[in-house]
Amino acid sequence: MNTVPISATVLHIHQLHFSHPQRRLFQGLSAHIPAGVSLICGGDGSGKTTLLRLLAGELAAHQGDVALAGISLADAREAYCAQVFWHDPRSHALHAISARDWWATLPARYSGWDALQLAAHIDGLDLAAHVDKPMYQLSSGSQRKAILAAGLASGAALTLMDEPLAALDRASIAYLQHALSELAGTPNGRAVLVAHYEALPGVACAAVLDLPEAVD
Repeated sequence: MNTVPISATVLHIHQLHFSHPQRRLFQGLSAHIPAGVSLICGGDGSGKTTLLRLLAGELAAHQGDVALAGISLADAREAYCAQVFWHDPRSHALHAISARDWWATLPARYSGWDALQLAAHIDGLDLAAHVDKPMYQLSSGSQRKAILAAGLASGAALTLMDEPLAALDRASIAYLQHALSELAGTPNGRAVLVAHYEALPGVACAAVLDLPEAVD
């Protein structure tokens, strides 16, 4: 893990413990995540997605806590989660609605929502032809692009991205890397945490959290 001064921390992970049945993933995991783009790095089975779900409040840790902008998940769950953008790209929760209808619900949740940014990301990710189709009609790549566009535009204090390059075409990969590089350069207090098996080319990481292999 890169060394980050506590005073610069946006997300504080403190002594996190979590295990699946017959598999221990995290035992006393701690980290300080600053503003900018940071990386959760690890191989298959290392717990990258599980950690994102813990940080989103979707899973409950067995021990430990996380705090975002000084707000503890354990003590103030609603206030904490209101600052987090997360949608699991494998979830079917949005399949019945269109990307446009989903996006229309998000400004009420995220005070930093930027409609101009969303329009730029729709263009950059070549989504314009798909925004009014039910999500289940979209390819997995287009579904992921709809989620990525929302996350980038959300303005959330913490934005969580799980394997963001998966199923994307080459042009969209290049655009996403450019968008993340720009955000890394001018984060404006936002922390974007990307789970991937390696660093994204051209994106300067504010911090790197290397996950060890899981212990059975």
